[in-house]
Amino acid sequence: MKVRVHNPRFLSLVALLALAPAVRAQSASFIVSQHGKTVGTATVTFTANAQGYDTTSVVRVAMQGLNYNISKTEQLALNNQLKHVQLSATVNGPAVNVVATPDGAQILLKISANGRSATTPLAQHAAAVFLPDFDPGAFDTLLALSVSRNSRDLWAIIPKRAGSIQPVQMATYADEKGTLDGKPIIAHHIVATIGGSRTELFSGPTNQLLQAELPQQGFALIRKGFVLTPPAKPGAPPTQ
Repeated sequence: MKVRVHNPRFLSLVALLALAPAVRAQSASFIVSQHGKTVGTATVTFTANAQGYDTTSVVRVAMQGLNYNISKTEQLALNNQLKHVQLSATVNGPAVNVVATPDGAQILLKISANGRSATTPLAQHAAAVFLPDFDPGAFDTLLALSVSRNSRDLWAIIPKRAGSIQPVQMATYADEKGTLDGKPIIAHHIVATIGGSRTELFSGPTNQLLQAELPQQGFALIRKGFVLTPPAKPGAPPTQ
């Protein structure tokens, strides 16, 4: 997703839009796997505009014990701050709808399921990511915020049950290697600890998500065409 450049050394978004309007919309496709077996797919599309980004994520997982489908549309400011998000989902049958909107010093999280609706006020944070399970767009936003905010004061909005907001700690490990569509690529290795659960993230040169190893048992989210080269030795300790 080259338009959504996360590194300040690159051209500004405004310059990119002026020079290359044909590539304002960028998309990526992923597989969802468990223990190396494909159990689903995910896609994400980012469309840049003068005010920020419109994003769409679609996830489909079908396996024994889990039938999970989500469709998420989101509006972000130029600094990746959340402006509005709407999610429609089914989890093993029942439908769930979630809307999150900043409102002053709060984020209002409205969840509708089984004919009932409830609104939960959450603390507002400038660097908060709406984070459903298996959503590659959410991890892309988290990586962008981590770069722009030097991995500080990051938060995740978890749309489960009544909803919650959890702190995110990011630790950077030594780079690893891989291939993308058969070509060598450096994979930055970041560990995100979200509400006490550890997620291994691997990102490309412009911090786009390549792979996420999720805290759920044996699950991974892998960009199509990406293969991570197993490291020859254990990773270096995180930088402080």
